[in-house]
Amino acid sequence: MLQRFADPVAIAAEIERVRSLSGDTLRRRWRVVFGRSPPQHLTADLLRRMIAHRVQEEAFGTLDRATLKLLDGVARRNHPSERNLKIGTVLVRDYQGRRHTVTVESQGYVWEGQAYSSLSAIARAITGTAWSGPRFFALKSSAAQDAAQDRRAARHHRQSQPSTGASKSRPP
Repeated sequence: MLQRFADPVAIAAEIERVRSLSGDTLRRRWRVVFGRSPPQHLTADLLRRMIAHRVQEEAFGTLDRATLKLLDGVARRNHPSERNLKIGTVLVRDYQGRRHTVTVESQGYVWEGQAYSSLSAIARAITGTAWSGPRFFALKSSAAQDAAQDRRAARHHRQSQPSTGASKSRPP
């Protein structure tokens, strides 16, 4: 982290002043800090928080370039579905006539009493071949399934559109 020398007490007092701002005063402060008008859709609370963050950043410094680049890459990456599972979630998969249950733990996954770091490792242990763990446990579809779903959605969309031409009715 790039650090600057600042008085923490003075910064805390400035943040308290920012918390007390509202209306036009808050928007004026935003313009001073960011050099442009605040976005219309942001709430006053969010404006205050963003201004306070900028005040702290200017006083104490920001992250170094390498860390910012790393975080940017993480934010842009397509997050795997398995990362969104809450601790305690139980995944169930029937495979070759046998039911397999996996429990999500804080440090990974547990299958048959043994800890694993990834769902793919469990899928490989179950099948004996390389599998995408999220796909094996139906958390992520394959590209072919995605394409088929897109085609179904497009077909449904076309069928639900009103006809623009004259319709011919058949006698009953």
